[in-house]
Order: sequence, then C-alpha cells, then structure tokens
Amino acid sequence: MSKQRKEKILIVDDEENIRKSLRMIFEYDGYAILEAADGEEALKIIEETVGLDLVLLDIKLPGLDGMEVLAELRKRPYFPEVIMISGHGTVHTAVEATKLGAFDFFEKPLHRERVLLSVRNALSQNRLARECSDLRQKTEKKYRLIGNHPSMKTLWEQIQKIAPTNATIMIYGESGTGKELIARAVHAQSLRSKDAFVQVNCAAIPEELIESELFGHVKGAFTGATEKKPGKFELADHGTIFLDEIGDMSLKTQAKVLRVLEEGEVQKVGSGRIDHVDVRIIAATNKDLKIEIENGNFREDLYFRLNVVPLHSPALRDKQEDIPLLIDYFSSNFAEENNFRAKAFTPAAREAMTKFYWKGNVRELKNVVERLLIMTGSETIDKQDLPEQLKSDADIVLPDVGKVENLKEFRDLAEKKFILAKLEENDWNISQTARQIDTPRSNLYKKLEQYGIKIKAGVGEVVAPSSPEKEEGGEESPNSTGQDGR
Repeated sequence: MSKQRKEKILIVDDEENIRKSLRMIFEYDGYAILEAADGEEALKIIEETVGLDLVLLDIKLPGLDGMEVLAELRKRPYFPEVIMISGHGTVHTAVEATKLGAFDFFEKPLHRERVLLSVRNALSQNRLARECSDLRQKTEKKYRLIGNHPSMKTLWEQIQKIAPTNATIMIYGESGTGKELIARAVHAQSLRSKDAFVQVNCAAIPEELIESELFGHVKGAFTGATEKKPGKFELADHGTIFLDEIGDMSLKTQAKVLRVLEEGEVQKVGSGRIDHVDVRIIAATNKDLKIEIENGNFREDLYFRLNVVPLHSPALRDKQEDIPLLIDYFSSNFAEENNFRAKAFTPAAREAMTKFYWKGNVRELKNVVERLLIMTGSETIDKQDLPEQLKSDADIVLPDVGKVENLKEFRDLAEKKFILAKLEENDWNISQTARQIDTPRSNLYKKLEQYGIKIKAGVGEVVAPSSPEKEEGGEESPNSTGQDGR
C-alpha cells in the first residue's frame, strides 16, 4: 500500500527564526517544508518544485517584496494557495493581497492554532481546485471532437465562430454521430463555459414527465410530487442546455420551450409563478424537421427560433479516413479509464474497420473497439479477432461520394457492390446469400435483374431471370442446370 503524498509548503521570510519555528510546527503535522529567504529565491523554488501546495509569504522582503511575488504568481495559469504574513499589516494591504488571490492574511506575531487552521483550510481548497481541474481535463478529453477530415475541419471552424455568441444552434445528424460532442464543444468555447452544461434526451423521458423535467414542479403538483424540484432550464441558468432528439418532443412542451426562447420565462408545473432564466439553447435531431412540420408533429415557429445556426454532424461513413484516429482515441481512453493494458490493432484490422459501413456511426465504432479490447486474449487485435460482420463486409468498398450526383445513385451503387460481394462470399449460392443478407430469394433475383448482375454458371454466364419459378422439389432455379446459382 503506497504512502499518502506529503503536501508541500514553502515558507518565505527573511527572518531565519520565523522560518525555523514554522518548519517545526508544520513538520510535526506531517507536511514537507521548503524555505526561501527572499522573493527571487521563492520564485525559483516555485518554478522548480513539482506539486507545491501552499506558500506562506512575508510581505516585507529584500529585493522583490511579497506583494510583487504574489502578483508574479497570479500571471501563471496554475499557482499554489498563498497566505500572506506581515509585521506591519494594514487593512488596505490585506485587501490588496486578497484581490491578488491570497487565501488569508496574518499579522506577526503568529498564533500557532490560527496558522494551522488557516493552512489546513487553504490546503483543503487547493486539493479541491486540483480535483476540479483534473475532472475538467478528463471531461474535455472524454468529449473531444476527433477528426482530420475536411468536414470535421469545417465543423470546428464553424464552432469557433459560433461559440462566443449567444446564438441558438440546431445540430442535425444521424444517431451515434456525436451531436452531444458538438454541443459540448460549443459550450466549452463559449463565455458560459464556467457555468452548467445540462443535457436532456427528449426521446428518453415519458411525455407525462418531460414538462416536470424541463421546468420543474412544486410540491403536490401531481401524484408523487412530494417535494419541490428545479427543472433543467433552472439548473442551466447562465449556462447551456442541450435538448437532444428535440424532434420527439410533444407539441404542448414545444410551446413552453418557445416561451423560454422568446421571453426567457419558465413556469414550474403546479405553480402560478413565472421565473426568468438566462440560458443558451442547443438542440439536436436525427429527423427532418421540415417533414415533421408538414406532418403536424413540430411547430414551425419553434423551428425557426431554433434553426438560427444549423450545424451538421457528418456520418462516419462520410469521413472514413478518421476511423484509424478514432480507434486509437477510444483505445487510449478505455485503457486509461479502466486501468487496462493497451492493445495494438494490426494494419489488417484497421483496414477492415475503415472499410466497414458503420450504420451506428461513431457510437458503434466505440462499442466495438471496447469489446475487442476486453475480449481479445492477445496483445494485438488482428482482422481474425473482429466480429464476423466486420470481417465479411471489409471487402465491400463504397462508391466514391465525390463521383456520384445524388442519393439514389449512391444508394444503388452501394447496394450493387454489397450484393456482388455477398454473392462472391457465398460462391454464388442464391439461397445462402439471400439468407445471409436477410431478404427473400425472389427479391434478390429482382435486384440481380435491376443491376444487370449475371449469375455465374458452370459454363459461361446467364442473366438472372425476372420471374424465377419453383422447380419440382420446391427450389427456385436460376438456370436450367438445376443447381442453386452455381
């Protein structure tokens, strides 16, 4: 069992007796002590010491005085807690020290119990600040946007422009593409970054509870409301609220969200009181809201208020060159978070994963990477370790998006390549191929005819018949040989 780290305290005073007496007090309490007799020496020690927790700093020093040292420390992004000491203290000096970031201010002669109490409180605050900093760094790493594809670079440029404003944002994209990451990136780059980021999945909350979740409720508002509860908008005051899958929100709730957007007003369920909030709204959906409006499922006025700045989260298949980066990122994160030994992916495994059509996008890729890290026994992950679907689909190359003019053309080309690859994989056995791709044989024959795919026969090739008929024995036959597509 490792010993607990001793917290480090630097005593800066030109009087050796004071340094000596303070050292005895603090070492008895288990602290590690460093000493400096002037400001220049103090700054050098602070620069060279890793993990310094607290500085006791005399104001009157030869050369740089204590206030100048404190001002110099403040210029640094991270500095230890500071307690100022003075033999000629005034209220004005104490106030100035506090403005510069000092935790406390003592006048000489020092009183042991008061000094120890203040030191303990300062170190407690320092530990809390370090923990918050570590947590923030872990959170930023966990929710980082990864990618070098042009679409990701464009997205990041848009985020940089939008983030410092208060503009409402609508993020469009398929499920699993990382819409939440975009919302968090906007919040992190905004002027609201030090306040709350509150996420609400509108599709996951039952309709009868979503108003209570968003706007809160008072005690007795409904059965089970045993106490007052703040809503998500209230919790996000001065920060950002992310309304994920807003296309699934009921029309009644949409009207209340519109009220927040227009007036900044929220009303708890069961209350007649109107409260005001200052919240930036970022919404996201995987639906086409224009179609939802036409079908009467989404308010047009809310759409226009939310769609001030639209952002698009690209599907993983549209940025395949980023897949190796994401594999490394997810592997590293999982190993770090779970104290897990890192494993390497071979070039063959990476190639197969890069070519795969990730229907579940980045979320699916992340899940597969983590599963492979856990379940693969060797230190390297090869193509043979991949799930069967990845291995079998690895050789299916999608059409180049730059060479197709519309969605139908892309879909047809992709479907044709998929069918050809599966036929090759199954030695052109029609029944077996149909079973594997989960479609009726009659439908597969239609697709073969549609795309002009010829069935490989024993001698030569014949075009698939448009209306396959069952032979005796109940088997559909593509040609006169009676063989099943061979």
